[in-house]
Amino acid sequence: MDDDRVFAEDAPLQLPYPKAAPPPYNGRHAGQPVAVAASGVAARKDSDYEDTPLLSRDIDDDCGARAPHREDGDDRGPPSWSGERDFEGRPWWNRPSVYWLLPPFLLSTLAWGGVIVPKLNLILNLICQEYLSDRSLRDPGISVMPVIFGSDNPQCQIPEVQSLVAKFTLYGNLIAGILSAITSPKLGAISDRYGRRKVIAFTTLGMLVGEIITILAAKYPEIVSVNWMLLGYASDGLCGSFIVAMAVTNAYATDCTAPPHRNVTFAYFHGCLFTGIALGPLIGGYIIRGTGQILTVFYIALGCHFLYMSFILFILPESLTRERQMAAREKYRLKEAGDTDASWTNNPMYWALSMLSGAKLFAPLKILYPTGEGSSRAVRRNLVFLAAVDATMFGVAMGSVTIVIIYSEIQFGWGTFETSIFVSIINTCRVCCLLIVLPLITYLVRGRQGNVPQRNSGSDGFDLAIIRTAILFDILGYVGYATARTGALLKLSGAIAAIGGMGPPALSSALTKHVPADRTGQLLGATGLLHALARVVAPTMFNLIYSLTVSKFKQTVFVCLATTFSVAFIISWFIRPHVYFDKSDASISRSAHGGDDAGDGRD
Repeated sequence: MDDDRVFAEDAPLQLPYPKAAPPPYNGRHAGQPVAVAASGVAARKDSDYEDTPLLSRDIDDDCGARAPHREDGDDRGPPSWSGERDFEGRPWWNRPSVYWLLPPFLLSTLAWGGVIVPKLNLILNLICQEYLSDRSLRDPGISVMPVIFGSDNPQCQIPEVQSLVAKFTLYGNLIAGILSAITSPKLGAISDRYGRRKVIAFTTLGMLVGEIITILAAKYPEIVSVNWMLLGYASDGLCGSFIVAMAVTNAYATDCTAPPHRNVTFAYFHGCLFTGIALGPLIGGYIIRGTGQILTVFYIALGCHFLYMSFILFILPESLTRERQMAAREKYRLKEAGDTDASWTNNPMYWALSMLSGAKLFAPLKILYPTGEGSSRAVRRNLVFLAAVDATMFGVAMGSVTIVIIYSEIQFGWGTFETSIFVSIINTCRVCCLLIVLPLITYLVRGRQGNVPQRNSGSDGFDLAIIRTAILFDILGYVGYATARTGALLKLSGAIAAIGGMGPPALSSALTKHVPADRTGQLLGATGLLHALARVVAPTMFNLIYSLTVSKFKQTVFVCLATTFSVAFIISWFIRPHVYFDKSDASISRSAHGGDDAGDGRD
């Protein structure tokens, strides 16, 4: 009944709007004149935006077609960014901001990065223990040294155990990747309707369950088999894994940040992620060395994840207002009611069965190819190309991590210490680029314009320049990997490739500028689906290439990686600036031109 009462109060959302008068300008503004710009494209007065009710404006604002331009320099065409207005009057402790989320997010990434190496070593020890135990049962005369968790255990450094560990991690990554590919778009869309906090906390729950299973398997190996850790991978995948965590975190940042400065905000979160990857293993190693117990780092990680989830649920202010959430729910209800019976869509079995359907699995990608009023060929082309470049960069990053480490050890005879220094150099350079270089360049180019209400006009030339420059540095870095014949040159190539880390936040920022605010979570959920698929496909493909060519020409895989980046670089030049999706401008623009804009290919 409460939901019905809320929907009754938002009744105007359920009424069909005439095509000639889009939702934000119906009602009491229907009879107001529309100012026509000197170029012939209709532009509305600022007073129209100021007086329009918040809820109706939020439904379709923030993004649109091409930004109309006035020759007198007064560019009033694109709708203004309404993030500041959504939270006016709130006290500081209840006002959403990325600075609320950054410190606990860094704590979570440190915990996540801190258990990467210990977890892999723990899996190795558990599998080795089971293998040696089975071997001693088959041949009682063999003397077997006991496996000590946290020690080097040279008896485990045999091909049979290494093969079993490789298969186990492959199965775990496939389980997590496939499940996260199914759940990522769903969770992204749910965050649009029910808020970001709940979904971020839900992704952390998967990590919590995984850590608990890992602790049980390590503490009671006779009762809890190592295979139970696959359940931890499954829980992580069902909750979306780190892919959804980053996507919804970016969605939270989108809600709080004006369009011109979103690339810097996303860079902060990517910087926190790579700081966790760089410092987490170092901190975890010192903890294990100081306590002598490998389980200690897992207990600490469990506590950090619990604190992070508690902060998200009980302290972090929600970035989506109640009005935005209810508007998104109503739009979803109307859409589902048009497709199928509403009582069936509210059934939990509908969601479960829809996930198992192949058509439903890839259906979220349709947001990358919008049709209808407000869309255009330029919008569709930009979204498809941006998503392709984004998935390519993510897939290459995921597929090359282990290859670069293995190659450095084989090519230059590096041990654990040298490899750790190499990884630290790469991640330190990446963090510096994300937290210092990119914000500084953005400030020099755009100044402090993000501190005042901004109008969204799609991604601009600066966004595209950052993306293309990042891809170019990635190409140079991987060409350097293929040609380096000394360890120093390999480290230099890694530092150059790390500059390409500025690309992913710029791509996420550019993508969010192409869709309305109420579809941000859905869009980032779709990119999460692509990331999950890339997480499965790219490592398998590039590891296969490396395994087939390592005995002939070890650098073949780096040539393939550089070629892949070159294709992404070429695609990036087909992306046009100042293109955005806007239902509200579509009808007015057509009226001013007397028909469809053939140049933009409007539907």
